[in-house]
Formats: sequence, structure tokens, C-alpha cells
Amino acid sequence: MRIGIFGGSFDPIHIGHAIIAQHIIGSGVVDRLWFMVSPVNPLKAGKQRQVADTDRLRMVEMVSRPMHGVETSAFEFTMPRPSYTIDTLNALQVKFPDDEFYLVIGGDNWEVFDKWRSSEEILAKFHVLVYPRLGHDVVIPDNLLDRVMLVNAPIIELSSTQIRERLASGKSARYLVPDEVNDYIERHNLYSNNQE
Repeated sequence: MRIGIFGGSFDPIHIGHAIIAQHIIGSGVVDRLWFMVSPVNPLKAGKQRQVADTDRLRMVEMVSRPMHGVETSAFEFTMPRPSYTIDTLNALQVKFPDDEFYLVIGGDNWEVFDKWRSSEEILAKFHVLVYPRLGHDVVIPDNLLDRVMLVNAPIIELSSTQIRERLASGKSARYLVPDEVNDYIERHNLYSNNQE
């Protein structure tokens, strides 16, 4: 089975993530898509205080549950922290040897992919699906066209950072995150400035 791995801190997950996931699973490039919730992003470690892992996992599950072919994975929660993509992919391949894994990343990450830990090993062992981001040209060298593919998904200009900033200033995230996620954020007072 071909499984797409869409990783991130999802702090919080928003409609852009859902649209990209729906587009990729609908394209038929992969059979399943897993939202891989990361405990700590190595590139962001120490820069921000995330909400509890369990809260982020619950919000992602709210989004994946009604989506056919999409599910939420807490696989990285069992790994040493911080976990790097290569470690996750290698561990997945060991646990699921009959499956083929496709890493899903944005065009902004593809631009700096050579700075990722063991990026050459990722490209040698796994497939990479790149979705477009505004202001980031996706250039795939000819020698990687059999491993890397641009997914013609819609460009969504929305980030978790923007949403956290809105919520911290007392504004609503309604319509930026799925309704169930918005209700959860409001009910648990996540991301507000007075959160302890």
C-alpha cells in the first residue's frame, strides 16, 4: 500500500491542512494519507510553547475522522525527541515492510530540503510529494523526477502561526479551522494569552 506521510506540529490543524490532505488522497497518488503529529519540530524546538500533545492529537483526529482514506498517527510520540523525518520514515518502513511511504511537504520545505537531516537518504529510499506554496517555486531536478512529484493542489495561504496570533489577541479562528476544532479550542481556552 502507498501511504502518504503528512507530518507537522499541527498547532493547530487548519482548513489548509485538510484541503491539501483531501486533494492528495483524491489524486490517487497514494492509497492512504496519515497526518503524522510531531511532538517537537526540531527546527522549532525552544522557539514556541505548544499546546499539549494530546490536545493537538485530538484536534487532528477531529479532522481526519470524517475523511475517507485519511487517518491520524501518533507514531512519532513513541520515538526519541526531537524526532527527525528520516528516523520516522525508517522506523515506519521497519514496522510496515510491505508498504511504500511518500513524504508530503510544502514547496517552502522543498526549497530547503537539502538542509534536512539525511535528505539524500530520504530521496534514495522514499518518494516525496510536494504541494505548492505561494512565493516558492518548486524545481525538481531531472534525476529526481522518479522520486519527487509536484502535486497540483490549491495554494492555501494560511498558517498555524497566524491562527495562534489571532487567538492570542482575542480574535476568533472560525472558518480558518474546522468547526469542531474551533469549538474545542474555545472550550479549552487554547492559545489565549491568559493560558497558564
